[in-house]
Amino acid sequence: MNEKVLHGRKNGMMILLMVIVLYILAVIGFIVSVSRDSILILPCILWILFGWILLCGLKVLKPQEALVLTLFGKYIGTLKGEGFYFVNPFCTSINPASRTKLSQSGDVRNLLTGQTESASQSVDLPSKKLSLKVMTLNNNKQKINDVLGNPVEIGIAVTWRITDTAKAVFNVDNYKEYLSLMCDTALRDIVRLYPYDMAPNVDTTGDGIADDGSLRGSSTIVAERIKEEIQKHVDNAGIEIIAARITYLAYAPEIAAVMLQRQQASAIIDARKMIVDGAVGMVEMALSRLSENNTVELDEERKAAMVSNLLVVLCGNHDAQPVVNSGSLY
Repeated sequence: MNEKVLHGRKNGMMILLMVIVLYILAVIGFIVSVSRDSILILPCILWILFGWILLCGLKVLKPQEALVLTLFGKYIGTLKGEGFYFVNPFCTSINPASRTKLSQSGDVRNLLTGQTESASQSVDLPSKKLSLKVMTLNNNKQKINDVLGNPVEIGIAVTWRITDTAKAVFNVDNYKEYLSLMCDTALRDIVRLYPYDMAPNVDTTGDGIADDGSLRGSSTIVAERIKEEIQKHVDNAGIEIIAARITYLAYAPEIAAVMLQRQQASAIIDARKMIVDGAVGMVEMALSRLSENNTVELDEERKAAMVSNLLVVLCGNHDAQPVVNSGSLY
């Protein structure tokens, strides 16, 4: 079902003034008819009793609001844009998600009561109007296994808006709950294709070639793929996904400590490799300089001892404790 926008209905003020004037005339006519026993008393009574029905057709819309109207179960159109409208008084407005409150913009939590202000207001006066503003859905964190089977916790924030009110109302039962479910599904489908950190022999693009993609290092690419995956599922609900961003990413608590030790060990190994490479270069430079300047002649045994001492000094975690040898090695 496609959206049909109703135009030329911004005559609510004129109808309101007309009803007020007719009520005044009906009251005056009723009083005059009673005193003169006129036949106008019947239409005056009928208008006083039933004239208020026209007021049910008055609709007020603010900017970025829409109203989906049905007449005896048939979709007749959508009102869009700010203004004071008049429609068929027997039309009813539909918004199946009027009472649904998700973790999204507009649901402001009251720190004293622990309830959302918009939710407490909607209990008394649920609005049937659809918001066309850009909204942000912040879904709860999920525990998902990555491509290597490691459980990770991840959360996303999705920016979205309604583009087709008829599809949002009639194609799905509740477009807010539907969007939330599709976000969870798309997140799970994409996250399981990536490792948390870079891993060898992992293909994250589907081209059959291992790459360096990861949840931590390629967050922008992952978020873009999540957005595209969600959009494919919510097209039939008249929803446009503007952006998706990863708001939380961490290993699950049961393996977080072990993975932290693994990262620390990896960092220590990388640091040691750099220290050893630098130490070997410095030893080679020292031996080369001593040979070039003929500062001292060293045989193979003395060179080995010197190399050992220099590596201990350069690669050790503590300051060297020199030992003065006044004698000879032989």
